[in-house]
Amino acid sequence: MMTALYMQVYQSLKQDILDGKYKPGDRIPSEKELSDTFQISRITSKKALEMLVVGGIVYRIQGKGTFVSKDKDAKKGTFSPNFSKPLIGLVMTTFDDSYSSKLLSNIETASEDQCLIILKQSFGLPDKEEKIIKELLDFGVDGMLIYPARTEHFSSEILKMVVDQFPFVLIDRAFKGIAATTVSTDNVQAAKMGVDYLFGLGHEQIGVLSPQTIEMTTIEDRFNGIVQAYAERNTMVNRDLWCTEIKSTSPFPEATAKQDIQLIKQHLEQQPGISAIFALEYSIAVMAKRAAEQIGLRVPEDLSILCFDEPENSLSGWTFTHLQQGEREMGRTAITRLLDMMNGERSIKKVYFPATLVEGNSTCPITN
Repeated sequence: MMTALYMQVYQSLKQDILDGKYKPGDRIPSEKELSDTFQISRITSKKALEMLVVGGIVYRIQGKGTFVSKDKDAKKGTFSPNFSKPLIGLVMTTFDDSYSSKLLSNIETASEDQCLIILKQSFGLPDKEEKIIKELLDFGVDGMLIYPARTEHFSSEILKMVVDQFPFVLIDRAFKGIAATTVSTDNVQAAKMGVDYLFGLGHEQIGVLSPQTIEMTTIEDRFNGIVQAYAERNTMVNRDLWCTEIKSTSPFPEATAKQDIQLIKQHLEQQPGISAIFALEYSIAVMAKRAAEQIGLRVPEDLSILCFDEPENSLSGWTFTHLQQGEREMGRTAITRLLDMMNGERSIKKVYFPATLVEGNSTCPITN
């Protein structure tokens, strides 16, 4: 079992004091000095020093430093850490959709016997996410896994972790402009594969349905994959076939599902040439199927529908053709990578997993 990095530093300093390397009244290394010596983040070194203070082994003088306690009994150390395993903060936007719940399940499974997890939910709100991260840091977690609310504008707390080299891994999304370790689906590859599949069935008029909020690399990469698929066929993208105004699928929806179904119905009626829909989220595919049926279109005979993800064990036996993401591999890799970083690994790595296309009941070759 790996000992948390701050515990290693704490134990090293405590042993140095017990061995007499630092005598009563001596100043011990500062947060910065410990950070440089042990090649750790300032946050980690700060936590190690705080443990020594709580145990009465050392005391602090504002503006001067941290000094060894003169009380000999204090050197024995009364601090007993609550956690024998590393403590990790996991910040998710939501637990509700099938992708997030499967990802969460696989992260928990991968963490078994390796670390403890504090789970928090941001609901996709940047301000709430920033508050959660600050609370987790103040509580003293050893590392963090973050499913970011947004990727266009990252919080000051995340920037602080980058500067302090605090161990954290981004899940599903990447930040623009800062170097941060990321574990995600290769969304460009996945979306391109999806469009290629629909082309292969003879569909040329492909509608795209996406959430209105696209301030995240996940959706942006999916758009890029779609455009690449068209470019490789020397075919122009007809963006009139796209509807990017779905508002009901965010953690704090700005519309109801009923309103979005009506929006999709209007879009299909205004673009009668659409023979296939590529829904960038599973819940959007469900609404697209209902919208199609309400205007008399049969799925898949009149309208094929392809989406990302699909809940497991459908009771109806009817499934969408979908792009399956590698939640198991992502969960395991995120935990492994974070533990490596907590153990001193500093290199930034971006790991992207390919998606798999799973054929269901919602697509078929076009018939003229």
